[in-house]
Amino acid sequence: MRDLLVVGIVLFGSLYALRQPWVGAILWAWVSLMNPHNLAFGFAQSFPVAAIVAVATMIGVAITKDRQNPFDQPPVIWLALFLGWMCFTYPFSYNVEGSTDMLTKIVKIDLMTLVTLMVLKTRRHIEIFVWVVAGSLAFYGVKGGIFTIINGGNYRVWGPGGFIGGNNELALALIMIIPLIRFAQLQVTKTWMRHACSAAMLLTAAAALGSHSRGALLGIAAMAVYLWLKSPKKLGFGIGIVIVGVGLVIFMPDEWSARMNSIQDYEQDASSMGRINAWWAAFNIAKAHITGAGFDMYTYDIFARFAPNPLDLHAAHSIYFQVLGEQGFIGLFLFLGIWLSAWRMAGSIIRYKTNDPDRAWCKVLAAMCQVSLIGYAVGGAFLSLAYFDLPYDILVIIVLLKKWMFAGSGAATVGEKDVSITQLSRKVSA
Repeated sequence: MRDLLVVGIVLFGSLYALRQPWVGAILWAWVSLMNPHNLAFGFAQSFPVAAIVAVATMIGVAITKDRQNPFDQPPVIWLALFLGWMCFTYPFSYNVEGSTDMLTKIVKIDLMTLVTLMVLKTRRHIEIFVWVVAGSLAFYGVKGGIFTIINGGNYRVWGPGGFIGGNNELALALIMIIPLIRFAQLQVTKTWMRHACSAAMLLTAAAALGSHSRGALLGIAAMAVYLWLKSPKKLGFGIGIVIVGVGLVIFMPDEWSARMNSIQDYEQDASSMGRINAWWAAFNIAKAHITGAGFDMYTYDIFARFAPNPLDLHAAHSIYFQVLGEQGFIGLFLFLGIWLSAWRMAGSIIRYKTNDPDRAWCKVLAAMCQVSLIGYAVGGAFLSLAYFDLPYDILVIIVLLKKWMFAGSGAATVGEKDVSITQLSRKVSA
């Protein structure tokens, strides 16, 4: 039954995308983030759902005249340059054949990111996209939160596969969607839906803690601190954060507390020292090769040449050192350019001078995207998720907000402030 349901949705949506390609872009976000075919038990698991959606959407884009230029905003230009650099460095990889699969996957993700920017335009498109992105991962957050509570946090929450198959990777994705769920909560009017969003946020946070991921803990702590700094009601908001945080932490078992405390004693932790060894390897590779070592750099041969401990083979477990080792200093520069540009664009949306109440939702969503990016910047420092779909979906949201909000307004007052961060945060933390 699950197989028929998943394949039926994909086929029907793909046919519809031939005439309305924006539907295909939404469908792609659902398939790429939730991986619904992996929840089935039969033929759907091997059915090429992503390929069908992508092809149908691209055909729809080629047919329709209702599309826009995706390369007219700085974050997208940085993304295109980064993609171009990865394609350029590919032939210089230490293991070209071993790097092929990852490059193919990245090209698909980035191309669909550009396609999404071409076909999503209206406020309805943006809001549906946010709901699908948040809901696709909130499913695992709610499921994992219930699992954590039932088992007292004694068993780790694991991901569904793909980029977020591991416990650490899933945890980072979960904390990044909590701000998007908060935005969704602010948009609904029915009481039961607001309560459902509150429950989803709490359960998703519980699932992130239940993953026993130290990186996710640091990420969610950074997000909470940022929200507290921007909140006009620091005392009340701070008390609320402490109550929820302490309540979740007390609930977790001693094993979880011991693992989190190992952050302070990283020199005694084999996993932490393995990551540092991989970071040094990445740095040494980047110094020796301007193009990096390629995606398949985690081999004993390469570590024997560049790592302080050649026998401690370890993944980078950091978006920054992952890109540094695989793409060199130029690749890291372009990668950082994407996210700094996206952050600045979100800030320009928040500061945009307008008295139009219909644009207030853009400011709130931009602020929530900034919170998500903080989670990615901090939590991602300890995880190899440089090419994961979710951050690029958030980039899409920010760029679409900029286009929608400034359409027909001249954008002459982007740097001016009519709503301070304090005023905006009053609504966010209400």
